[in-house]
Amino acid sequence: MLDRRLTPATDRVALESLRGIVERPDYTAGQPARLAVSVADLLTAPDGKRDRQVNFGADLTVIDRRDGLAFVQAALDGYCGWLREAQLTADQTPITHRVSAPATHIYPEASFKTPEKMLLSLGARLSVDAIEGRYARLTCGDYVPIQHISDQLSPDPVAVAEMLLGTPYLWGGNSRSGIDCSGLVQAALTACGIACPGDSDLQRLAFPQVTEIQRGDLLFWPGHVAMAASADLMIHATAWQMAVIWEQIPSAIARIDAAGDGPLLGVHRPA
Repeated sequence: MLDRRLTPATDRVALESLRGIVERPDYTAGQPARLAVSVADLLTAPDGKRDRQVNFGADLTVIDRRDGLAFVQAALDGYCGWLREAQLTADQTPITHRVSAPATHIYPEASFKTPEKMLLSLGARLSVDAIEGRYARLTCGDYVPIQHISDQLSPDPVAVAEMLLGTPYLWGGNSRSGIDCSGLVQAALTACGIACPGDSDLQRLAFPQVTEIQRGDLLFWPGHVAMAASADLMIHATAWQMAVIWEQIPSAIARIDAAGDGPLLGVHRPA
């Protein structure tokens, strides 16, 4: 059975690649698009709940449109969902940089004294065409501080996750404004160039299991994932504290078991 989250098909149209696999009235090659707002919810249905989120600059394939909404598939991890058409742009200018700070702002001029236009979160993708002093000029004509962007991958996913300490917990969240356990792991690994699915059950399937915990390993419980900073310490986004926190691994295992949310399912190591 196909996973709804990763199946680029609605009740009336599917991607051409699914012809012969799923039966629909119509098929499409899809239309390329890019997210033009800070962050957008991917909904389970046009009137559904949030499954995940996508950040500014995310490349998407539009599969279906109805009533001002678009059904899309994210290039990052194959996740599918509905969002508002107005949040999309057809601009496909090559991406050159990403936001490497927890968050930053877009400004209309190369000055922090001008009113900001948008908040961007870690991992937002940018098209930069010039550097002007302490600012990078985007191809759209706006500016971001050069201290907050990079054209290089990060070397350590734990250090990336640590930048998001204190970020509020948000079910399905993928931004500095709110993030959940699998969103934190995906943000940290993606910043290091490691492909990572969007949800914890998919992440557990994506990486091999190991027996000893080392820095960067992922610890899985039913519906939850954390990242090890060492054999005894982990970082995770948790509804227990409604934030991204450090927690000792032995005490976390005991606490989660006592709450009835265990057991620990295993430790897995990203490539």
